[in-house]
Amino acid sequence: MSAPLLVKGKLQLDSPFVLAPLAGYTDLPFRLLCREQGAGLVFSEMISSHGLVQGQQKTGAMLQSIPEERPFVAQLFGAVPEIMAEAARRVCDLPVDAIDLNMGCPVRKVTKRGAGAALMMQMENAAAIVRAVCAASSLPVSVKFRSGKDESHQNAVDFARMAEEAGAAFLTIHGRTWAQAFSGEANWDTIRAVKAAVQIPVIGNGDIDSFALGCRRLEESGCDAVMAGRGALGNPWLFAGTERPQSLTGRMPLICRYLDLCQEYLPLERVIFRIKNQVCRFLGGLSGAVSARQQVLACPSLESIKLCLDRLLLAEDSRQNTFGQ
Repeated sequence: MSAPLLVKGKLQLDSPFVLAPLAGYTDLPFRLLCREQGAGLVFSEMISSHGLVQGQQKTGAMLQSIPEERPFVAQLFGAVPEIMAEAARRVCDLPVDAIDLNMGCPVRKVTKRGAGAALMMQMENAAAIVRAVCAASSLPVSVKFRSGKDESHQNAVDFARMAEEAGAAFLTIHGRTWAQAFSGEANWDTIRAVKAAVQIPVIGNGDIDSFALGCRRLEESGCDAVMAGRGALGNPWLFAGTERPQSLTGRMPLICRYLDLCQEYLPLERVIFRIKNQVCRFLGGLSGAVSARQQVLACPSLESIKLCLDRLLLAEDSRQNTFGQ
């Protein structure tokens, strides 16, 4: 499987499997973990252009990066071309390899301000944003969007052509509508149509939950890369092309690696719930997962999470020894 060249001279990937921007999840430790497992490209969480321009500390912290995770894309959202352009200028001063414009988020607190997926119904403003950011940026600019507002208003192909004409270097198309949010199935026919309609590289996104499915979608759609989002949560093995282990013992090396990265790069006291939420994702599908998650969520610190996992390992070993007798 060949690795894509998304932007000539600037963005060469070593794998066509990329990690999606996921609010509350794709912080530096998780991005690093996915890169170590083979992800060819990683995206930041969705970053407010207003927050970045206003110098909000929390917003700036979301762009924390180290060389080992690169190539790294910062995703911005907003609805005002001038503010988006200024945010892009500031991102260009950071160790970032590309800027992605979020025009697909379906969450109401984003769309009610005219940002995210709402921009798919405001084509002129969307084009103005792409042009303004491209003019302000020394980095490649990409656009992430959906298939349309709903089943009756699917304009992904026209939107893709607009973004290409406005200066986008590559695109990501999520095969769900704004109305679908995260329900139902992604429409890969739409993704294939977008790829056929433009000359720039296209990343396909939607329901990629295994390496095998990602490979199949690459072949069927003709896309240059595929993006895994929710399917990668608790399952960074996806990027390595291996199945997620079916025991806690098998999963512990990656869980421990994630916790070590958290200890190194995150302000633990302020983000302990985020860490617990990620660990709970790693427990999905295991025997006794519901009880295990409850125990992890009750932990007040990273050290207590580690102790809790040790107890869960002992319990798993005890069950296996009992069954083996």
